[in-house]
Amino acid sequence: MRSVDEQLARVLTAAVRPAPVRVAISEAQGLLCAEEVIAEQALPGFDQAAVDGYAVRSIDVQTAVDESTVLPVVGEIPVGSRQPRRLQPGQAVRVATGAPLPTLADAVVPLAYTDEHPAKVTVRRAVPSAAFVRRTGEDVQTGDVAVRRGAPIGAAQVGLLAAVGRDKVLVHPRPRLSVISVGDELVDVDRTPGQGQVYDVNSYALAAAGRDAGAEVTRVGIVNSDPRRLREVVEGRLLLSEMVVIIGGAGGAVGSEVRAALADLGELDVTRVAMQPGSVQGFGRLGPDEIPTFVLPSNPVSALVVFEVLVRPLIRAALGKLNPHRRTVSAELLSPITSTKQRRGFLRGQLLRDPKNGSYLVQPLGTSGSHLLASLAEANCLVVVDEDTTEVAAGEDVQVRFLSQRA
Repeated sequence: MRSVDEQLARVLTAAVRPAPVRVAISEAQGLLCAEEVIAEQALPGFDQAAVDGYAVRSIDVQTAVDESTVLPVVGEIPVGSRQPRRLQPGQAVRVATGAPLPTLADAVVPLAYTDEHPAKVTVRRAVPSAAFVRRTGEDVQTGDVAVRRGAPIGAAQVGLLAAVGRDKVLVHPRPRLSVISVGDELVDVDRTPGQGQVYDVNSYALAAAGRDAGAEVTRVGIVNSDPRRLREVVEGRLLLSEMVVIIGGAGGAVGSEVRAALADLGELDVTRVAMQPGSVQGFGRLGPDEIPTFVLPSNPVSALVVFEVLVRPLIRAALGKLNPHRRTVSAELLSPITSTKQRRGFLRGQLLRDPKNGSYLVQPLGTSGSHLLASLAEANCLVVVDEDTTEVAAGEDVQVRFLSQRA
């Protein structure tokens, strides 16, 4: 029986990052930048008012420290003004926040420091040079790196790209994942199951898990176990994917049929991995491009847990994430648990915070049955139990893996 760590190492060696592509900045969120974005213009691009007020020469309002200073108001500059203005000594120009400063002005007096008179403004407080002014290049200078290669692109990065005039950016794209369910007993959710039939839960669940991990997912849906049809579908998806997940062909007669149907596409290594649930599973690299291909068990919880432990890290690695794994913490167990000997247990749990000291607590959910999906739907974590441990008492600490994307 192969260990989880050994199986994961085999999987991660197959990670291939798709070639960078140039996309609109509105489509770049959540991806990694694949270039050094150099600012071709300063940000801000001109000296501008940081508040509503009066643009002045700071030297002309220094006497306002001891007594009010009165300056004639010779105009007004709104936001977006493109008409150049020149300030003469002893004058003021009313400006709006974001408006360009007139030539010679080196400060802005906020409205709150004045009587706001439209013709002769009384300034009651002095301001130093550069006060309430956004200087040219204060944020980014021409030639600076605005967004670095390898940086995750979030809302701030999208905003900065727009601010330096970039409408497109080179990114590492989402890996394409195809999800296929195999089984003559399966029906889609828009049909009523007959005797001995069940809904295709897995292709929907794992497609959602793939999108959550950051992949571009195609849910192929149900394919029956006819060898020619299965081979035709898989071969087609290998041409259009960076990874393929087949659910329902890990063990039993169906597993043998799946392996036989795909034998000439490459070697699928179906083995037992020392984990519970999801021990029986397969992995190989199929097709001329050696696309990583998983064969997962048909039980929904088993399929989702194997996806979480092995497929999700491959997706994250293909995205270029330096750490493809979920966050783990130590938590105090609120109820006793048991685990299968010589297998790493992944038990469903609800992670909580102790209101007294902020430490983590975890409540196990349901039993370890691999078919019990409802408890996994309530879980926000997996309790990870070592291979050598069969029982853990309440009050002991256990390792917990986050499931929530927000955690």
